[in-house]
Amino acid sequence: MLKSRTLTALRLALLLVISVSVLVSLPGGAGGAGSFTVVVNAANPSGSLTADEISKMFFKKMLRWTDGEKVLPVDLGEQSPVRESFSAQIHGRPTAAVKAYWQKMIFSGRDVPPLEKPSAEDALAYVRANPGAIGYVAAGTNLGNGVKALAVR
Repeated sequence: MLKSRTLTALRLALLLVISVSVLVSLPGGAGGAGSFTVVVNAANPSGSLTADEISKMFFKKMLRWTDGEKVLPVDLGEQSPVRESFSAQIHGRPTAAVKAYWQKMIFSGRDVPPLEKPSAEDALAYVRANPGAIGYVAAGTNLGNGVKALAVR
C-alpha cells in the first residue's frame, strides 16, 4: 500500500513538472510570450519564420537563407533571462539542455555553438554587421538602423 501511494505521489509530481514546463514554453505562458524579439539584418529578405526554422538555424541544422546567404546565429550569454525565454519558446528546452547539446557536439568534433554576445547591444551590432545574422533581444529593445524584427509563426 505504501509503495502504491509513493508511486502515485511521484506520478503526480512528474505530471505537475511537465504541466508547468508546457505552460512556460507556450506563447502567453509563464515564460512570457513576447519577452524577446527575433532580429535579422535589415537586408535579409525574410519577414517571418516558424519557431522550428529558427531553432534549426541556432542548432546549425539549417545553414542557408532562401537567398543562399549563410545563416549566422548569435546567442546572448547563458545567464541571460532573455536567452532562457528564447530557449524555452523556440527550442522547447531550457538553456542548460541547449548547452549540453553543444557540449556533446564540441566533444565529438562535429560542430561548435553559435557565437555568444554579452549584451543586446553587442548582439544587435553583430546582426547589423552581418547580412546572414539572426539573433534575439528583449522585447521592446530599440533595434536602431540596419536591423529588423522577424515575425515568429
